[in-house]
Amino acid sequence: MDTTTHRSLEDLFAQLGLPDSPAEVRLFVRRHRPLPTTLNLAEAPFWTPSQKAFLTQQWRADDGDWIMQIDLLNAMLREHPDPSELPQAEDAPTT
Repeated sequence: MDTTTHRSLEDLFAQLGLPDSPAEVRLFVRRHRPLPTTLNLAEAPFWTPSQKAFLTQQWRADDGDWIMQIDLLNAMLREHPDPSELPQAEDAPTT
């Protein structure tokens, strides 16, 4: 019998005390990516101490309720932005 709790990415954001609507999750990812591959997810500068502790604890548990969503967030933050999300050259300020 499967006793695993299935959590969503929005649930993870709520657990972290972050805005958790799908649009707010996408905005968070756009603001913070790409995260350098040399930086552990929990070491990113945008987390609070309690968020860092939660992510570290759950990552080390490796079988916790949150690991799949933390892994998904980690992957999303490593992606480079889609070109359509980048500022256009004509939007850049001229000097």
